[in-house]
Amino acid sequence: MLGRAPLDALQSCETAPVNHAQLLFPDFSLIACGWLLCRFTALDRRVWDQVESLVYYFLFPVLLFHSIVRSPFDFAATSSMLGAGVAMSLCGVGLSYALPYLPWLGRYIDRADHAASAQVSFRFNSFICLALADRLAGPQGLLLIAVLIGVCVPLLNVAAVWPMARHAQTGFLRQLIRNPLIIATATGLLANVLGFRVPPWLEPTLSRIGAASLALGLMAAGAGMQFATLARAKVLATCVLSIRHLILPLMAFGLSRLLHLEPTQTSVLMAFSAVPTASSAYVLAARMGYNGPFVAGLVTLSTTLGVLSLPFALGVLR
Repeated sequence: MLGRAPLDALQSCETAPVNHAQLLFPDFSLIACGWLLCRFTALDRRVWDQVESLVYYFLFPVLLFHSIVRSPFDFAATSSMLGAGVAMSLCGVGLSYALPYLPWLGRYIDRADHAASAQVSFRFNSFICLALADRLAGPQGLLLIAVLIGVCVPLLNVAAVWPMARHAQTGFLRQLIRNPLIIATATGLLANVLGFRVPPWLEPTLSRIGAASLALGLMAAGAGMQFATLARAKVLATCVLSIRHLILPLMAFGLSRLLHLEPTQTSVLMAFSAVPTASSAYVLAARMGYNGPFVAGLVTLSTTLGVLSLPFALGVLR
């Protein structure tokens, strides 16, 4: 149930605005560290290839599972906001998929690059989501964002894998069954519904694995960056980042008004719509054999644009 406490927390937040640039700085600085280490030290691509495998097959799956099972879902109290979040995400998927087929844009878009980067349009950085929700509405905000993450992560991971599996003709179902991120989110949702809770003695270990996955995943993204590659696909980059940082916040604004969401739910939905794309997008593209450096560049630009889109969504629109 949503009581007076979340509203008080929201009013308190309005008198002490979130410093979005400060919140995003740790992620961006880790990406920069990875780039510097790979370019100017002995820790070259051979090292970071192994780091990517560790993050993709172990660290990120553990983090996703832990994030989903640690918060019980209350679907009845959050049904309107959950519906808005899912609808907004599906619209992002549809817009992203449609880009190569638009007559005035399709000829400028490489199909392989699009298959790898389509996910940038609709996936989200769950770590920044959690931090923002806590700052915006305290425990109630964390509960709301946990419901969104738990439902949208498996949905959007499936949507991320589909274009790459289809373009590579490797078999969509086989890619889903073998994808560790989808396996982790699906089992996490099942465990949550069944009432499974992580034992308290195991919580510190899983929390440290989660912290390691974030740090190493972002640094691996930085190590793979090649801005020259990004420059060769300016039209595609502009399109996917415009969907992520402009169109989705506008959709969230419209849905919040249409469904008459209360202030706390509106704030969480607006934050969800405007956060940077998932840092694991680069890892997924690289491990499936696509242009990882191009996606890493998009992740970097998305993290930078988040400094603008978050104040736009939470301040101007809201």
